Amino acid sequence: MVEMAEIFHRHGAAYRVKYGDRMLPSHWKAMRDIQRCRTPELGGHVYSCPACEETIYQYHSCRDRHCPKCQNGRAQQWLEKKQHLLPAARYFMLTFTLPAELRRMARSHQKLFYHLLFRTSADAVQKLGRDPRFVGGRMGMVSVLHTWGRNLAYHPHVHCVVPGGGLTEDATWLPSRANFILPVKALSKVFRAKLRDALRHRAPDIFVQIAPQVWKKEWVVHSQPVGNGLRALKYLAPYIFRVAISNRRIVRLANGTVTFLYRTTDTGKLRTCKLAAGEFIRRFLQHVLPKGFVKVRYYGFLAPACRPQLVALRQLLGPLTAHDSPDSGVHNGPGATTELDFSAANPVLCPSCGRPMHRRPIRPGEQCPQALAPP
Repeated sequence: MVEMAEIFHRHGAAYRVKYGDRMLPSHWKAMRDIQRCRTPELGGHVYSCPACEETIYQYHSCRDRHCPKCQNGRAQQWLEKKQHLLPAARYFMLTFTLPAELRRMARSHQKLFYHLLFRTSADAVQKLGRDPRFVGGRMGMVSVLHTWGRNLAYHPHVHCVVPGGGLTEDATWLPSRANFILPVKALSKVFRAKLRDALRHRAPDIFVQIAPQVWKKEWVVHSQPVGNGLRALKYLAPYIFRVAISNRRIVRLANGTVTFLYRTTDTGKLRTCKLAAGEFIRRFLQHVLPKGFVKVRYYGFLAPACRPQLVALRQLLGPLTAHDSPDSGVHNGPGATTELDFSAANPVLCPSCGRPMHRRPIRPGEQCPQALAPP
């Protein structure tokens, strides 16, 4: 399997020479972190068994949120934390997509457009959610920003997981219909109008550069039911920690060309895409988020400031049902591996004899025997 780090090692220097004067600091950092992840440069620990002399070297991870190696397991941790907060209800996934005509401008002004994409999609849900024809109360949602299409093209959109119901002013719960929450055609019109007005107010110099036809065409909003309780959270958890491309999708690196797999949107069939290494790096880096940008946000009665109402709502709706319990956890898909738990809170047991292993630090730059090097 080819890894992103290997592509950066082989072709990153040439890319930086060619585009370094135009690269954002966040792009430099992402490349550096991914190249150093789980290597001697970051140091780590060596575990040795006093009984059978088994030795394991474990280098530190970079913990960069764009690194394919560092996201495994984080979805399960998030699920275990959030399952105690969200109410037992039907859930829906709403997806709001920025139209193609705005994407070039959005790529040049990422913080502005990403913030407006979050805020206006949430405002659109609240506006229609309060309409008694649909729900009639204040909605709650967990929103996650993604900027990529399946072939790494720039495609900013927000996924919103929404409980199927709303709260009235007197804290009465009004459930939505079983397989319907909000009309997507009306939602797309409200979303478009709110983003237009917000952009005109926040950045009039940018607004005047946008063709008027953008505000007349149909925008894409998609809605689908995603199950009850923890099933819906399991559906969402991988979205939160997904990176633009996983290492297991990269199948070949040869002659300056990267070959990777993706599924077509219309048929779902598996296809291959071949890109020059420089173009592949460019496509990957355009999905690196600005420093400090929060890609997961909570709105309505799921917002942090509304925890008292959320606790009361959970008491009203009851606990999550047993058949929704996360017994098998969140899976990372084909190619995911089970690793030893190297967290400091847990003793590492020898894989050969099962006894506790001793641990000592590895200084940054200290090499381990090649045969014992971590993956």
